[in-house]
Amino acid sequence: MNPIMIKFLKILTATGFVAILVLFTIASIRTLSLDVNAGLQLARWETPSAISLDLDHRKREDLLTRFKEAIVIPTVSFSPTESNTTALLQFNSFLQRAFPTIFTSSLVRHEVVANYSHLFRVAGSQPDLAPYLLLAHTDVVPAAESDGWEAPPFSAREIDGFIYGRGTIDDKSSLMGILQALEYLLSKGYVPRRGFYIGLGHDEEVGGYRGAANIVRLLKERDVRLAFVLDEGLAVLDGVISGLDGPAALIGVSEKGQATVKLSVATLPGHSSMPSKESSVGILAAAVKRLEDNPMPLLFGRGPERETFEHLAHKFGLPLKFILSNLWLFSPLVGRLLEQKPDSNAFVRTTTAVTIFNAGVKFNVIPSLAEAYVNLRIHTAQTLQEVLDLIQSTIGDQRVKMELVEGFDPLPVSASDDKSFGFQIIKKTVLDMFPTVAVAPGICVGNTDSRHFKDLTRDIYRFAPLWFKPGDAKRFHGINERISRKNYEELVVFYFRLIQNCDIGKLPEPHNSLHEL
Repeated sequence: MNPIMIKFLKILTATGFVAILVLFTIASIRTLSLDVNAGLQLARWETPSAISLDLDHRKREDLLTRFKEAIVIPTVSFSPTESNTTALLQFNSFLQRAFPTIFTSSLVRHEVVANYSHLFRVAGSQPDLAPYLLLAHTDVVPAAESDGWEAPPFSAREIDGFIYGRGTIDDKSSLMGILQALEYLLSKGYVPRRGFYIGLGHDEEVGGYRGAANIVRLLKERDVRLAFVLDEGLAVLDGVISGLDGPAALIGVSEKGQATVKLSVATLPGHSSMPSKESSVGILAAAVKRLEDNPMPLLFGRGPERETFEHLAHKFGLPLKFILSNLWLFSPLVGRLLEQKPDSNAFVRTTTAVTIFNAGVKFNVIPSLAEAYVNLRIHTAQTLQEVLDLIQSTIGDQRVKMELVEGFDPLPVSASDDKSFGFQIIKKTVLDMFPTVAVAPGICVGNTDSRHFKDLTRDIYRFAPLWFKPGDAKRFHGINERISRKNYEELVVFYFRLIQNCDIGKLPEPHNSLHEL
């Protein structure tokens, strides 16, 4: 090797070492200093006139009794065209009986929407302050005792401090918590500075096209603009995120889009004794296999999931703290780790799930038609059309026909910075109640009624202070859905404080934060 080449390699090696040293130094500084939970946490907040909530034994028993009554009513949505309307009407009457102060207060305007949904307007003393909306839904998914419930799904039976029943998580705990909080506030003479709305849809579990959609129509007709919307969605995760020191409250700032695609293959029928080289079933099965073998692109770092880990980085031990504090450097590595498990894989890409496969009418007849349905949950960095194009190119077979049954794009990502009124109010309320909990933005992999409200506000958040421990997420739409007595009381207190926290005119100036390093 000639001397010039030797000298060049020496310079290259030295330069590479220096570059690595610089990168390591920057990463180390970020790791030591990054704490994105600072910001407004240490700032001087405006203090609205606070009303305290003292829950004595009698009040606790009363609110739990009302909650159990709500669970017992089987307000089931079976399909977009079929629901238990008798139970929904019963629930309407129950609400008026359970919350008499709300329904008689001069501050509250109530109207029934589309026969079974509800819209409440609570007047504020300062009309110049933009109103917000608290959202929940009255309907639940079907449940059968034969599925293996420890208590009948509409019994509201209490076992070891937990109330069992369909709706205890999704979503009558939030619904009853919101109304119970307002009932207590009004009974204490509370008059909000900032007016607000409460929306209760009746068909969220089947799309919300009659309930929430009609509530939105009414608000649009009245030219209402909302400061923010708060709906169900994410929760407080305790012991769920591996390596995290303590619980984390994740506030959903977006939710994935969705698509249902029908794939079909048509061929000539025939007798099974004289099969062709390829059948409709075989062609379609091969197409489905290609979809499963070639997942949608890994998109970690291009959606809210990046902020989730940046906000939580300081709660991990080394080396994860070092890695998550420096996603500008380690995003590819973290993405590869997250895609290894189904629950975390859902956060880093558009997921593809084959849910229905139909073919054949008789064991000795080669079917002329084979059909499969694929459900996709679309990452915020992709559009519905991009996903459809990828499916088509991945299948790569013109004999497989693709039809979009239904679908919509991911929801816009709402703000979560120090100037975001809704996010910071929710965060403050969480920290008021649980000072040691880490708070971070997140993404919902499911869909909520809140998506219908995107034309009324730029900021939609999805969170309720439900505590989820390992395994609890499976209860959501599953068997043995339940909530502890203590956690339901916490929901009431949360909304009681949130409503009052919203009465400030504006957010304080943020305390110096090192988030921008």
